[in-house]
Amino acid sequence: MTAGVMAVPGAAALPLLLLLGAAAGCGYQSCPPTRPDMLNVHLVPHTHDDVGWLKTVDQYYYGVRNQDQHAGVQYILDSVVAELAADPSRRFIYAEVAFLARWWPQQDEATRRLVRQLVQEGRLEFVGGGWCMSDEATAHYGGALEQLALGRRFLRRLFGHCGTPGWPADRPLRPRPRPGRHLRADGYDGLFLGRVDHQDKWQRLQRRELELLWRGSASLEPPRADIFTGILPNMYNPPPGLCWDQLCSDPPVVDGDGPERNVDAVVSSFLQAAASQAQQYRTNHIIMTMGSDFHYENAHLWFKNLDKLIAHANARQANGSRVHALYSTPSCYLRELNRANLTWPLKTDDFFPYSDGPHQFWTGYFSSRPALKGYERLSSGFLQICSQLEALAGPAARAGPYGPGDSSVLREAVAVAQHHDAVAGTERQHVANDYARQLAKGWDSCQVLVANALSLLGGTKDPLVFCNGLNVSVCPLSEATPQFSVILYNPLARAVAWPVRLPVRGSSYAVTDPEGQPVPSQVIPVSSVTQRLRGGTGGAPGELLFQAWAPPLGFSTFGVKQLSPGGPQDPPRCPSGDTEPQIENEHLRVLFDPVTGHLREIQNLAKGISLPVFQSFYWYNASAGDSESSQASGAYIFRPNSSVPSPVAKRAATRLLKTAVVQELHQNFSAWCSQVLRLRPGQPYLELEWTVGPIPVGDGLGKEVISRFQTPLRTAGLFYTDSNGRQVLERRRDYRPTWNLSQSEPVAGNYYPVNTRIFIRDQKVQLTVLTDRSQGGSSILDGSLELMVHRRLLNDDKRGLGEALDEPGADGRGLVVRGRHLVLLDTAQAAAEQHRPRAQEMATPPQVVLAAGEGPHLRQFSGLRGALPPNLHLLSLEQRGVGAGVGTLLLRLEHLYEQGESHNGSQPASVDLTTLFSAFTITSVREMALGGDVPLHSVSRLLWNTATGTPKPRPGPRLDPRHVRLEPMEIRTFLASVRY
Repeated sequence: MTAGVMAVPGAAALPLLLLLGAAAGCGYQSCPPTRPDMLNVHLVPHTHDDVGWLKTVDQYYYGVRNQDQHAGVQYILDSVVAELAADPSRRFIYAEVAFLARWWPQQDEATRRLVRQLVQEGRLEFVGGGWCMSDEATAHYGGALEQLALGRRFLRRLFGHCGTPGWPADRPLRPRPRPGRHLRADGYDGLFLGRVDHQDKWQRLQRRELELLWRGSASLEPPRADIFTGILPNMYNPPPGLCWDQLCSDPPVVDGDGPERNVDAVVSSFLQAAASQAQQYRTNHIIMTMGSDFHYENAHLWFKNLDKLIAHANARQANGSRVHALYSTPSCYLRELNRANLTWPLKTDDFFPYSDGPHQFWTGYFSSRPALKGYERLSSGFLQICSQLEALAGPAARAGPYGPGDSSVLREAVAVAQHHDAVAGTERQHVANDYARQLAKGWDSCQVLVANALSLLGGTKDPLVFCNGLNVSVCPLSEATPQFSVILYNPLARAVAWPVRLPVRGSSYAVTDPEGQPVPSQVIPVSSVTQRLRGGTGGAPGELLFQAWAPPLGFSTFGVKQLSPGGPQDPPRCPSGDTEPQIENEHLRVLFDPVTGHLREIQNLAKGISLPVFQSFYWYNASAGDSESSQASGAYIFRPNSSVPSPVAKRAATRLLKTAVVQELHQNFSAWCSQVLRLRPGQPYLELEWTVGPIPVGDGLGKEVISRFQTPLRTAGLFYTDSNGRQVLERRRDYRPTWNLSQSEPVAGNYYPVNTRIFIRDQKVQLTVLTDRSQGGSSILDGSLELMVHRRLLNDDKRGLGEALDEPGADGRGLVVRGRHLVLLDTAQAAAEQHRPRAQEMATPPQVVLAAGEGPHLRQFSGLRGALPPNLHLLSLEQRGVGAGVGTLLLRLEHLYEQGESHNGSQPASVDLTTLFSAFTITSVREMALGGDVPLHSVSRLLWNTATGTPKPRPGPRLDPRHVRLEPMEIRTFLASVRY
């Protein structure tokens, strides 16, 4: 991200600071003294700077469009630095590195020295350390990890170990809670939450359990998945009456002798708030967050009043007050809690769903802006491809035959997209457009890099073409060229087969594999739905279908040659109303109702399982408010006005298509809702490609559209969803594991985030649905599961957005969304061995690249000498430094399975790093913490007591690169020196 040039005020304070001398150090060493005989109130100045919400990232940084929201982050950073320089007792915490990364290049050297000193003294502390504060519900763990690592790397480069949060520090003020497994793995000591369900918070308050130890995984040995977690008293705002920002209306502290003097009343109010808060927590330390959204643009207001508050409050100690106020940070507060040596309650579930009132469940954003959610997931997958090829081809990939390529543009765009108002879908429309613009810019830069790398690895100078419109069957090269090559790159560390579908004008083609052998192919007509979607952007009448494959971390090249011109010839098909419409391959048989056209039954032929499955689309009527509550459904809130959804249609018009390469049943439910159910040879799952929109709202009703699956499985209220694409959590309808739930919204109160999968099962059979983006999902009825695929609403939900979630789409008539669900039917015992690798395939799918000519001379390439064990995944392969023929690579390996999830998959697995790769030779390896910026051996975390004891970390074995072992759910991170 670029920035102009601007000096910051406050550099003149540098000599004074140097005269005052440095503190003992950063982190816990920099903490101010506390009073063991008093109630210590840790005042934490902070700002919460959204990386896009009501304004774009640029608009927030520069302070543009202040009529929408007064916020200018560059001025916040300017002002805070100046005020910290003025008084060495002051402290400040900051989170959003994306803004800091824009601000830093604009500063002169004196200001940079000042900021470095503030960080080294622990007076300016970075919390979280991510590029943004990522969303907790809708972010996939791959993208969340990318943004965390990007921010930490930036801080480490600028400030050394003092800039690295969790070394040691914490991650406070989370707007929405997510299991913090990744924070634990990166050495974080604590996590502070701003929002938890109002019922949960109330009951914890009664028991004084607002601070606890959160154990995020049963697969990892304690304390590896443990993190201390605090629930803040005022979300992340100051106590009432104590807000002294220019955006606040509370009066300043007046300590003169005139008629406006209020200092005694302000201090009394503060002491009363402190005493009240202390009743809810368990030690003689409490924390108050002094700041809020985009506060401290004029930091002098805040700090001058806080200086007065601290001085006058502490002066009362002479008259018997037992309260000690101090500037502090979450690190220092956490250290005092640890020193208290108490036994803390243990929590093993998560914090979803969240509600701030009986009819206010924040479960709508699990599904808001489905197109942006899909684009973010695709972009995260393509970033992995870009990073891998940059690493495999070496430094030449950045300046190859197709121009300068760079992965950093997409990496930063993907990191920004993880923000809790980006992928969450809770931003304004023009901001959503800007997130998409940033991602598209990143794709452009990465496509050049990928083309350069493929050219270098495969040996070709032919122009390489990316067809970005294949989801609506648009690709100018395949439509216009009778002969071309298809390159399939596979980012997974195992071989994959992948269906290729290209728009063409001919009626038949010859396809050859890398060995020159023929590949079965078929041209079928482009569906009427797709023709309508693409409008005038493409005109091919047919689609060429064939099954491609690629080796681990490599590519295969397929030749395509037109045999006969003319449009596609209609393949054999069965008309609607066939006595027994069905599609079938060697794994599955899928039956449909001949009258209604609905899915009726799925049979797993190999396992001998047959399950009646009815699937259709419904819509919940979005509430506009009623007599019970004025709460409307909106970008954040899901609130249907009835628990019973309306069917989009009671029957579907169908068209059955059967060829040697694919069997499809096309369902048209309405002009705005259709679906294709698809089986290919070798495919052990049923693919459902749904197209929904523009949702009609001419009747004045907002609609929330779901795909629902109904079966006779006896599920007893249980269903299962993934957590950020990794662990699977058991859910129970109308139930919370840690408190007695009073359910007031029987649908919205049972919705959970589904990042990659949701399933139901009985003792024998499991039905799993995989998603290609984050969606909200539930099991509202026993034996059923549902996923929300689209929402179009007419009311704002009064959570600050000030805009209805009514996406206009490309033509202004409403957004059309197309996506995929994969349905797996298996035994409950063996299901994980299917859904684990398939979900990984969905998250990082292969990439199709076309060449107008022969394509690469090397027709097949693998970056690995052999596939990884099937239960391991190469999570990251990223260039971190280059030289002449040498380089440094970041490498992450992960175990895909949980403990006890699969007889074979849940076993530990090992790999030899020294012989793993074919494109380079690893000469040395260092094991790092998860972020890749800190050596693992240097991570030391606080230990906490629970009722079951005080788990202590077991020292790991000495690293042997020839035998790297991973246990279930484990991720290991390495920095490797390589020679090309």
